[in-house]
Amino acid sequence: MSTAARQRMLCRAHLRKGTTMSVDTADIELKTRLRTMWTSGDYPLMVETFLLPLGPRLVDACGIEAGARVLDVASGTGNAAIPAAQRGALVTASDLTPALLEAGAARPEAQGLKLDWVEADAESLPFQDESFDVVMSSIGVMFAPHHQAAADEIVRVSGPEATVGLLSWTPEGMLGALFATMKPFVPAPPPGASSPPLWGSEAHLHELFGDRVDFHTITRDVLEITAFERPRDYGEHFKSYYGPTRAARANAIRNGLETEFDAAFDAFCDKWSHGTSSPARFEKEYLLAVGTRR
Repeated sequence: MSTAARQRMLCRAHLRKGTTMSVDTADIELKTRLRTMWTSGDYPLMVETFLLPLGPRLVDACGIEAGARVLDVASGTGNAAIPAAQRGALVTASDLTPALLEAGAARPEAQGLKLDWVEADAESLPFQDESFDVVMSSIGVMFAPHHQAAADEIVRVSGPEATVGLLSWTPEGMLGALFATMKPFVPAPPPGASSPPLWGSEAHLHELFGDRVDFHTITRDVLEITAFERPRDYGEHFKSYYGPTRAARANAIRNGLETEFDAAFDAFCDKWSHGTSSPARFEKEYLLAVGTRR
């Protein structure tokens, strides 16, 4: 899709329910940069390397059953959407980045699964009010820059008594530390943008959703990662394939800080590695929150 066509699509997304909303050109430019960032590496490879267990964990926690209308927000390659479809749910996988959706769509073809893959901004979803029985996101919606807007959209498209399920990296865990490590090397965030790992904070979730979602399950757990032979192999993997890390390092290079960035990343990997055994072992903490839309 051309840039002009995508901008027209985003403009139409702001014309919902007969209400005209002003289109923020800066926001369109921001989302274009985010798409570029997520396609700069190889996020599908990262999913296959160590992230696959997370989607089924969220689907299990949401209790998804056959026939349920399910929306996976910021679905990426469908790590949660595909397991939901395997249960017979009617699944819509939405994401801002078409390349990730295309990679995801190629995965279930061999399994004979049918999902709807829809390009969509989590902060302005192109779906009617109360359209879904389950609205979920596995380490996806947390990367939408304007948290309140994304939370409001989750509530809007959730039907009465719908299940809302969120799995997010925590600020205190390894991913939170990764973003803290990269922060000195990246430009200041745009106005109104919030740090992604905040979605993994219980207090932040309650601020975003208030009394609109009754979170009956809020638990912390870890994803154990043993896919790398040595601790610093984890860092090299992220520098090669993870869009946010690639963008941060590119900015460091532009500012003559490549050596400092690489040293900080090595120190990060050494700190978070558990023991010295081979392969290396990491524990990445996440918050799993499941509730009912009131």
